[in-house]
Amino acid sequence: MAAVNRDPRNAPHGTRNDAVLAAVLLAGAGCLALFTDEGRRPDALGWTLLAAAHLPIVWRRRHPLLVLAAVVVLVGPYHAMDNNHAAAGPVSYVALYTLAVTGRPLRTILTGVAVLTLSVSIMLTVNTHQAVELIRISGWVIAILFAGVDVRYYRQYVASIVERAERAERTREEEARRRVAEERLRVARDLHDLLAHSITLIGVQTSVAAHVLTADPGRLDRAAVAKALDDIAETCRSARGELRGTLEVLREADGADARGPLPGLHGLPDLARTARGAGARVELSVRAGAVPPAVGAAAYRIVQEALTNVVRHAGPAPSVRVEVRAERGSLRLSVTDDGAGPDPAGTPGFGLLGMRERARSVGGTLDAGPREDGAGGGFEVTALLPAPAVPPVPVRTPADLIPESDR
Repeated sequence: MAAVNRDPRNAPHGTRNDAVLAAVLLAGAGCLALFTDEGRRPDALGWTLLAAAHLPIVWRRRHPLLVLAAVVVLVGPYHAMDNNHAAAGPVSYVALYTLAVTGRPLRTILTGVAVLTLSVSIMLTVNTHQAVELIRISGWVIAILFAGVDVRYYRQYVASIVERAERAERTREEEARRRVAEERLRVARDLHDLLAHSITLIGVQTSVAAHVLTADPGRLDRAAVAKALDDIAETCRSARGELRGTLEVLREADGADARGPLPGLHGLPDLARTARGAGARVELSVRAGAVPPAVGAAAYRIVQEALTNVVRHAGPAPSVRVEVRAERGSLRLSVTDDGAGPDPAGTPGFGLLGMRERARSVGGTLDAGPREDGAGGGFEVTALLPAPAVPPVPVRTPADLIPESDR
């Protein structure tokens, strides 16, 4: 949303509009001087002062106080020479109104009192019997001051409403951008975890099949080849199903409704079985009850990526221990292997970064690095995820359905 220009000094075509206003006021003043109170029709000097008093109106928006001072300096002698008093009224009121609209209320009141005092002094000096004229001028000055201050407060009120609307619009746009960025990051993590895991397993299983085919062609183990190919097909089917669920998020208007059931702790045995099929010796220990779905999904993805890294980097037939346990309102998980670990000189990937983002997304922490327990090598991933207890859903037995009066 474009910002609205609320400063009258920067209004488009302001100087041009004020020049037109000055010309209209001058024309009106000329008519008043010619056709009202013919006994006080201005002379040449009076006409000059009257015309000159309208010129500062062109700059009334930028310098309201100076314009009012200039008008007073020119109109004062005009009244002192007892010219037509009504003719100089409109330009004086416009200058006074402009100051009241743009200036602070205290300055407006002080300036108004000064103008009113000067006007009364001039009128009493010219003619001490013009009580009606004094009352009329005083009334106009007071009315103009109140009108200007009221319009000023009204403009401030409208400006505050517009500013709040703009701020709310910016907040909505920023929130929408934040949600889009979070959704893109989540989809990127899902795709990375899914594709990296599946492609790594397919690569290992393909290597097994190739090794069986080339190791001893004379004694081809058809069963081993068939099993390797079946494992590849199963991995492809599983990856295709998860990929379809991820892509549905992008096709639906509301991604939360399209995600379907989230993976959780119940899927860890499948991950361990798949890793075993890739040659890793996986020991799985899960000692945790029900956890929030988001925490379960984060734990699943962290274990999935950690096992993928083990299969990829730990070398042949690594031993892996996966342990998940509940711990005083938290879920602690660790994936430890005895392999070689990632190559420090290799190209860094997004696996560790994705795991840390998974942990942070549910308010947890994650550490990853070489083992420090003196076991002589290996890599360890540990995460601590907040997991408040999920109350069990009560199950009603047939006896609960019988009213107490009939028992």
